Amino acid sequence: MLLLLNRFIISAFLFVVLVAQQEIPSRFSLRALASDSTFQLGLSSNIVAEIRLLGDSLTWFGTGQGLALHDGHQIYSHKTTEDSLVDKQLTSFVPVGGIPAIAVDGKKIAVAYSGDNGSIQVGYGLTFADLTLYNDSTDIQWNYLQQPMDDSDNDTIVKPFGEGFFRMLPVTVREANVTYDAALRDDTLWTASWAGGLRRYISYAGFWENVPLPLDSQDSLSSCVGFIEDDAGRLIKPNYYLNPRDPSDGGNHNHKAFSVLLNKDTVWVGTANGINRGELISEIEEGAGPGGTDLITRCIEWVHYSYPFDGLSGNFVVGLAKQNWNGKTTIWAATMNADSPGETRGLSYTRDGGLTWKTALLGERIYNIFSKDSLVLASSQSGLWKSFDGENWAVFNPAIDKTILTQSQILSDIVYTSVLDQRDTTDLLWIGTSDGLAYSTDLQGDNWKIFQAEYNPNEFYAYPNPFSPQNHNQIGGEGYVRFHTGIISNNDVKLDIFNFAMEKVYEKNYNLNNYTGALKWNGRDLNGNHVSNGVYFVRMRYSFSNKSQQDYWDKLIVVK
Repeated sequence: MLLLLNRFIISAFLFVVLVAQQEIPSRFSLRALASDSTFQLGLSSNIVAEIRLLGDSLTWFGTGQGLALHDGHQIYSHKTTEDSLVDKQLTSFVPVGGIPAIAVDGKKIAVAYSGDNGSIQVGYGLTFADLTLYNDSTDIQWNYLQQPMDDSDNDTIVKPFGEGFFRMLPVTVREANVTYDAALRDDTLWTASWAGGLRRYISYAGFWENVPLPLDSQDSLSSCVGFIEDDAGRLIKPNYYLNPRDPSDGGNHNHKAFSVLLNKDTVWVGTANGINRGELISEIEEGAGPGGTDLITRCIEWVHYSYPFDGLSGNFVVGLAKQNWNGKTTIWAATMNADSPGETRGLSYTRDGGLTWKTALLGERIYNIFSKDSLVLASSQSGLWKSFDGENWAVFNPAIDKTILTQSQILSDIVYTSVLDQRDTTDLLWIGTSDGLAYSTDLQGDNWKIFQAEYNPNEFYAYPNPFSPQNHNQIGGEGYVRFHTGIISNNDVKLDIFNFAMEKVYEKNYNLNNYTGALKWNGRDLNGNHVSNGVYFVRMRYSFSNKSQQDYWDKLIVVK
């Protein structure tokens, strides 16, 4: 498990748009956020791994340092608390941590939180809120749910699900138990939490259920039939044990759940051993739910698809999405190589409910998929891909704000997530990246509005600092350090970089009337060679009209 777990940790939590030349139409704001004590202006992290649309105007973001939103006008970050939160406690603040998953349904929202203990990721729980209750409020009251775990000291426990009982290994810790994806419908929250498995929370009843998935060796599993009576008089599934450990330790990769998707009466679950399609067998039950009746899932009939038998590119399924177009439903999956020889990164998709699977963008590391009508967007390590037929793909160029004197640019090929927002008269294409958040008002990405965390908006500084040309802000194989210039009031800027002996190694003149993008440096000298490790001094010289020139200095550490 260690190899697969390390691979997944690195790829999953690197956690963890254009301004039109016209004004964006005004949009409804849930509340006056500027005066809200639980929100502060701007992003707190440039890593944005989740984007979800909620209600008429709100757009929520999962970042490497917490929850953020756009209210139709500006970006705000939700304030956090380091205080211990009690299960089912109401709180105005949210836990400290990154956001690996956000689920929305109407105006209901659920958010997952995580961090690490220095060596492994840890689940910090979830918050849930119904925002229909807060139209006139300044503070959302979140219902905090601790990371779901099993309270038992036994090696084996027996839990009910469907029409019988299942034996399982209890998961009693938060380590490697992180909710990486979630799906919300009405009063039921589904979570995919790696070692924590697939679970669902019935909000009106206030309890969690462990949801059994097929063993690695099974191509199907029923929680409706096939039970036998045990010595205790319980109807139990024979020859079944829910265990998320590695196969070498008696477990199943298919019990490590990473992604989940709801589509009408079907639930799709991606794991470390493929894709599971579950048919929900439901019935109306009197006396259940807030209204006295509820549609209760009695049981699930599962079908299990995996490489190499079913046409997937790989068995590690990190993202799922559905596309409804032209009377057909396509299920898209971001599939990666797990443990089997021949597995490949890319997209896997089915247009017949899982009977057959095809692949696209082979070799690409895909993080998330979004679809709207005929449009499919695939967020990847090499950028944002676009297709209107699933076969022909084009990649967007990295986002640059072309507004004069803005000097804003996404310095990364990586796009973690994307959403097309069509709730207003102007469409917004949102992207979340490793270097900030952006939106465009067209599907060509000709113009972008970019949002990035500013450590001191009025000062000159270099970041990241220390800077590694081989690891930071990679675009087309080159790494860059960005120079934040504060408020530029002139058009001519000169950049000089000196080594520790104050010998000039690089210089560049900028005319900001015709230069767009970040003021940046790739760590190379005037001869095109990477500079040596060490301390460098950066001078940014402004030439003010009718004023004497002004120099700004900063110290930069280069580490290759």
